[in-house]
Amino acid sequence: MTGLSVRALACAVALLAAPRATAQEADYSQSYSGISVEMEKVQAPVFPSNEVDISTLGAKGDGVTLCTDAFAQAVKRLSKLGGGTVVVPRGVWLTGPIVLKSNIRLHVSDGAIIVFSPDKSLFVNEQGKHCVSMIRASKAENIGITGRGIIDGNGKYWRVVKRSKVSDVEWNDFKKMGGYESEDGKLWFPYGLNNVKNVTDSPEAEESLRYDLVNFRGCKNIIVKDVTIQNSPRFHLHPCQCENLIIDGVTVRCPWNAQNGDGIDLSSCRRVIVTRATVDVGDDGICMKAGAGEKGVKEGPVADVLIQDCKVFRAHGGFVVGSEFSGGIERLVVRRCSFSGTDTGLRFKSAVGRGGKIKDMVISDVTMNDIKGEAVIFSCTYVDKKYKSVDGGKPASFELKPFTPEFSNILIENVVCRESAIAVKAEGAIFSDKATDESLRTIHGITIRNSTFFYTEADKQLDANSELKLEGVNFLTF
Repeated sequence: MTGLSVRALACAVALLAAPRATAQEADYSQSYSGISVEMEKVQAPVFPSNEVDISTLGAKGDGVTLCTDAFAQAVKRLSKLGGGTVVVPRGVWLTGPIVLKSNIRLHVSDGAIIVFSPDKSLFVNEQGKHCVSMIRASKAENIGITGRGIIDGNGKYWRVVKRSKVSDVEWNDFKKMGGYESEDGKLWFPYGLNNVKNVTDSPEAEESLRYDLVNFRGCKNIIVKDVTIQNSPRFHLHPCQCENLIIDGVTVRCPWNAQNGDGIDLSSCRRVIVTRATVDVGDDGICMKAGAGEKGVKEGPVADVLIQDCKVFRAHGGFVVGSEFSGGIERLVVRRCSFSGTDTGLRFKSAVGRGGKIKDMVISDVTMNDIKGEAVIFSCTYVDKKYKSVDGGKPASFELKPFTPEFSNILIENVVCRESAIAVKAEGAIFSDKATDESLRTIHGITIRNSTFFYTEADKQLDANSELKLEGVNFLTF
């Protein structure tokens, strides 16, 4: 064998032995180019090259065979090896809950569909008080969900349906599943379904069990990339108190009328990038939360978050803050996002008891069209309507209470919105502390500049309790 052939063979062997390059090993540092807010940057996790295909553990992609044990065995086997990738090949894989451990990546291949079983008894926790998330991890490090496949939560077996939000055809389709219709005919509950056993003794109790499709809690070094996450019983992708999180190229979708069908909710997470996401859901699209009251303060703020190049279609809001954010929000940038067909565009909502402070938020280069309500809305009366302006719109002062929301330190610029009912709306309140004679205006220190809004009903609805600066803003209508 010639020297050249030996070297070629050695190179080939080395390539086969080396861990394969994976998307999660990409460098995301360039994603922060041009932002005006200093923030900590994400670093992608790296996983061992070990792989286990669930089909080698008895799983069948026939849409009928329950594969829960195969997923659990794959995670267990990889954990013993120090981690690696659970491979879900092409097929329809019916399963119960999936629990990810440290150093484990779930890879849903193109053509693979994970469908979660309608058998609710598989998901009820040991206390029987609520159901666990369908995919979950707790205090794990280096975890991921990747691939171009689909993860389906089978939400129609879990969600209550409002009669006012569906057509006659859809309503009759739900009734064909069995279920329970309320006496007034306004609600349908997935209780007493054909071929699905109840796990509680009432429609309301059954409905209250539903939980998230994907939930990570207290985890570090996470990537969710390219997958489609759809039809959740409740929130779709919901990381809580997580750190160093990448959400890249994900599609999140469910019917527009899915109850509590939030898309991507970040709860008290730090060091996050959400990029190239497509969201089309039944509640808030991309939402920031930081807990309510003392619990929110303990869980900490949403901090060092970059959201860019995302698209939101049907949703209650394209980008949303609240309603609970007692832990606060620090260093957040939203840029180059598009909202088309959402109920509201930029939605800030909170109330006394669940509010906090915002530091350094910049929203720029957002495009919108066909917004049903407000393009930009600030509301500190999301729950407590009593705090709205009274006495003919004159400022009204109330006694300062703990965890009063304060929307401030926010810059919104270079927004173009074609057709919203109302361009900019603010519902604030003024609170006074009798002991210190200090006052707090819940909406102040906000600038909207260099933007154009085409509205159909009103350009501005700013109550006397709110202070917003509008610089170089064009309001147009028919």
